[in-house]
Amino acid sequence: MRYRFLFACLFLSSVGHAGPLPAEIDSALQQAGIPDSHIGLVIQPLEAARPELAWGEAHSFNPASVMKLITTLAALDSLGPARTWKTRVLYEGEIARGVLRGNLILQGGGDPSLTLERFWLLLRELRARGIREIRGDILLDQAFYQIEAVDPGRFDQLPLKPYNAAPAALMVSQNAVALRLAPEGNKVRAALEPALAAVTVHNQLGLDDQACNGWQDGLGLSLDNRALRLMGRYPAACGERTLWLNLLPPDETVAEVFAALWRELGGAHKGRILRGLTPATAQPLFEFDSQPLALIARDINTYSNNVMAKMLLLNLGAERYGPPATWDKGERAIRAWLTEKDLKFPELVLENGAGLSRIERISAASLARLLAWAPRSPAYYAFAASLPVLGQNGTLKRRLKDSPLAGQAWLKTGSLNGVRNLAGYVLYAQGRRKVLVLLINHGKAEDAAPVQEALIRLAIQPPPQ
Repeated sequence: MRYRFLFACLFLSSVGHAGPLPAEIDSALQQAGIPDSHIGLVIQPLEAARPELAWGEAHSFNPASVMKLITTLAALDSLGPARTWKTRVLYEGEIARGVLRGNLILQGGGDPSLTLERFWLLLRELRARGIREIRGDILLDQAFYQIEAVDPGRFDQLPLKPYNAAPAALMVSQNAVALRLAPEGNKVRAALEPALAAVTVHNQLGLDDQACNGWQDGLGLSLDNRALRLMGRYPAACGERTLWLNLLPPDETVAEVFAALWRELGGAHKGRILRGLTPATAQPLFEFDSQPLALIARDINTYSNNVMAKMLLLNLGAERYGPPATWDKGERAIRAWLTEKDLKFPELVLENGAGLSRIERISAASLARLLAWAPRSPAYYAFAASLPVLGQNGTLKRRLKDSPLAGQAWLKTGSLNGVRNLAGYVLYAQGRRKVLVLLINHGKAEDAAPVQEALIRLAIQPPPQ
């Protein structure tokens, strides 16, 4: 079911056009070298029954991260903006005079918001309950998710990129580790934060006097047998910078972070840290809640967090069909929700709900229907607030930031090689809103920024009378 292609073709046969493309859009497409047959767009005032502009709207496109709109809206509407997920802390044995003689169990519950800082709070709670030493093993229970292991480089052969981390029921900071870089004399200082005992850093970076623009392009990174090798040049003009990396499997990252933070908190541990199931005899100690779903959805959409979106899809499936969470349950939950809301998207192809996929598909018309339906949901304001604001934050922070249009559009972005998409809302006359969807799938899509900006300008104009 996960790889089911409905109408297994890129384009549907019925293609609607509401008149010719406006001259400014047509001109921008020609300058970018993108044929109009490779775009799908819809502009429609929320109060209108029909679009004021539509082109290629029935075509089926790769949505990239615009797919997150379906995942987050389905979750917010189904579960409510205040929904949280719990990491349970349990123990075996006895606790006396600050010493746990037995095993500690961390049972993952699919918390997408368990950052390094929040994991520190969890461990501080453990210390606050009087435990300073653990004489036993730390068991990491990942049973809430039942998904196959995947090669982190499978999608784009870039396994160290944080978006390629595999989701896990218990993971810290979506498995991302910070690599801090900074000039130090005539060298480059490089350190992992937190330090990972299992990874050694071999720093061969040189310092140069180039401009900081595109600084990551000058770096060469590889991980071989737990040796992280840094090569290339780093501009002194960059000062201190952070590069986020996916270095270890989630279990190992949790183990490393636990050991480091527990020591910082003055705790001691004599035993192993390993994956394991929660024993039936384990006793509950406390539960640690995630951030509310409204904030999780904001991080997913504003910053286009792929790992969090995948976790949300898995959690949605477990909520509707019971644990353990699987990809199949997540897809079925999305489709069931769409059916309940009478949102029929026959061309929809789902893989992971994040858009980090070569096979996911949807049309501009279906996305426009979703966005036009959203104001009916009690969760609409949380959903709308989760979108990046043009020229102000997230993936749109630098787009048209010095233009009068800044702050007048809330749009989810979606980018892959050959894909540049936008979908969301724009503000126009008298505080009213329009739905805007623009999907571009073409080899020259990376040159599509002027097309997107021309469409945003056009959409903010009052509709024709």
